[in-house]
Amino acid sequence: MKRPLLYLLISAITLAAIYPILVVIGISLRPAGSLYSTSLALIPAGASLEAYRVVLFEKPFGRWLANSAAVSLLVTIVGVALASTAGYAFSRFRFRGRTVGMAMFLVTQMFPATMLLLPLYVLMRNLGLTDSLPGLAVAYSATALPFCVWTMKGYFDSIPAALEEAALVDGAGRFGTFVRIILPLSAPALAITALFSFMAGWSEFIVARVVLSSQELYTLPLGLESLSNSFQTEWANYSAGAILVSIPVVVVFLMMNRFLVSGLTVGGIKD
Repeated sequence: MKRPLLYLLISAITLAAIYPILVVIGISLRPAGSLYSTSLALIPAGASLEAYRVVLFEKPFGRWLANSAAVSLLVTIVGVALASTAGYAFSRFRFRGRTVGMAMFLVTQMFPATMLLLPLYVLMRNLGLTDSLPGLAVAYSATALPFCVWTMKGYFDSIPAALEEAALVDGAGRFGTFVRIILPLSAPALAITALFSFMAGWSEFIVARVVLSSQELYTLPLGLESLSNSFQTEWANYSAGAILVSIPVVVVFLMMNRFLVSGLTVGGIKD
């Protein structure tokens, strides 16, 4: 009796989660004559892919995509590189300021991004990084790193130190041990860090709105926002763009899925 109720509850939760997505897909299929209709039918009358054609070929979607891809890739590289090395240092070494440093990383997560906009903009302006994609990547990296460092540090704590000691005895060296032993065993945490960093650069809007002013530098969120104005909103085009923007995130998640669910130190120690 309990199992059917559990399945029913899971089905209801799943339906509640996917229904908004189905509504967005339905809106994106509206024909040109009903772009501004308020109907929420999942499959509209006269469904058409016209909105996707407009977004892909009549809007500068390719430029928005290239800008977002460049920023997200840079944020991912910086996030994984700095989070893995910083997390390893906080996990394995005992140095002055270690506890305070980790606490400060945690404190930064207590403040919403909107509170950091003004000081972040002033800092970026003084460094000459406003209205540039590298500057936007720096801003995203700064906001994503605290969480990533905590994630990597916690994962490194779970890896037995005996593995490193054995490698050091064999003459691998500290850096060689980190690259050849620790990083391969940390694939799940690295995948989470990469995914979080990628999404931080892919879907963020508020910081991009403050840092960027040139339309040729618009990322995907800013580009989609430009489809609406005070007088009307291109709902079908907007929804089609939202679906297209979500596809790369889904693909990246599916590519990293096996790392996300894999064990901590599988294959690290032989029986």
